[in-house]
Amino acid sequence: MFKNTLKTTVLLAALGALIMGIGSFWGTGGLTIGLVLALVFIGGSYWFSDKLAIAASGAKPVTEQEAPQLYATVRDLTQRADMPMPRLYVSPSAQPNAFATGRNPSNAAVAVTQGLLQALDQDEVRGVLAHEISHVRHRDILISSVAAAVAMAVMFVARMAMFGALFGGGRDRDSGNAIGALLMIVLAPVAAGLIQMAISRAREYEADRGGAELLGGNGEPLARALEKIEMYAKRVPMDINPAQAQAYIINPLTGRKAQFANLFTTHPPTEERIRRLRGTS
Repeated sequence: MFKNTLKTTVLLAALGALIMGIGSFWGTGGLTIGLVLALVFIGGSYWFSDKLAIAASGAKPVTEQEAPQLYATVRDLTQRADMPMPRLYVSPSAQPNAFATGRNPSNAAVAVTQGLLQALDQDEVRGVLAHEISHVRHRDILISSVAAAVAMAVMFVARMAMFGALFGGGRDRDSGNAIGALLMIVLAPVAAGLIQMAISRAREYEADRGGAELLGGNGEPLARALEKIEMYAKRVPMDINPAQAQAYIINPLTGRKAQFANLFTTHPPTEERIRRLRGTS
């Protein structure tokens, strides 16, 4: 828990510094605007990261009457983990996938897609939910949500900086600040991708292991689920902001070819995850 709190603090501090650094290329006024934007993004990333993730997925809350099996499965898993029941959401996406989000176990949410409920059998759905509950249990859902919010903020600020470099007056443009600003525009999204990659890979292995534990030490249902989700992700597209992709159990953009968002994969190789899970069976 302390480690994830430290990571979150570092991420938010880095976000603030980056936004202010970009603003500084446009003088004192730009630095002031950067400070205001940094405070807004930092506060929003901490308090509203879960709402951003849910909104980005298009998921809607479901009641126990609408999804009794989903509620029964999650309730059983959370009782095994000695955790509060999270809020449950279902996304209309046809691609099988799922993610967890929230500041802590008491404010957690788990979202699954319609495709997941339709394409996987009940044991496999249970395996996916065990993985997501493990994310909540390990208290790493905040760092995941903040990382996504940071990436979205970085992309937004980088685009604003691009327009500023192209159309703004800029401070001492002939002194090289314009070049520095353009470098920042290019490097900021790369830095965001690297941060997400570093954070997400270790988290997924740990959540797989914890999910297998919640399944009684049997990693096979989750391994089968990962195989199916990976196969569908290559064929069935999902309309999702690339900054949110790292929150999902399998990268929902797996099927997209040669785009910037996939230069830095945020998930470990699915084959290796499956191998490890079957080693625990």
